[in-house]
Amino acid sequence: MPIEGTRELGPDNATLSVRTGRTGAVAKAGHDLLIVVDSWSGRLEPGRVELEADSGSLRVVEGTGGMQKLDDGDRSGIKQTIDEEVLMRGAIRFSSSEVSGDDGRYTVRGDLTLGEATHPIAFDLAVSGDGAIRAGAVVKQSDWGIKPYTALFGALKVADEVRVQLEAPAAQSE
Repeated sequence: MPIEGTRELGPDNATLSVRTGRTGAVAKAGHDLLIVVDSWSGRLEPGRVELEADSGSLRVVEGTGGMQKLDDGDRSGIKQTIDEEVLMRGAIRFSSSEVSGDDGRYTVRGDLTLGEATHPIAFDLAVSGDGAIRAGAVVKQSDWGIKPYTALFGALKVADEVRVQLEAPAAQSE
């Protein structure tokens, strides 16, 4: 399906999430996280994609793997670490410079700002026949000057590459 008209996106009608992995000698002790962004807005229109997110609104919704289950205290501690040490409540913005493709499959290129750093990134975007949207990008934190979180003297690390995903159900008719 071609991108037609303008579609406003946000937490009321879509999901923006981040998935992390783990590495290091004691990776088994850590968790792969699913983090949801609670405050963001995006716009999809022919030839243009824009997104802005509040880095202080990330919320851990799931932790898989690990030696023990994540509890509310763990989730709160992870959020605090993200806010104070990883993203430091910095800006998150994306603005496309090119949208190419057709038949519902597109490649989007543009600039991603994380905190003080802005770099080009490309990702795939799919729009199904009913208007559902799915997009995903792999972001290598160190490319934006972000040092991936480590614990236990570096024996447990969040993987440098995280997967950002946007999913929106079929467009509602007016």
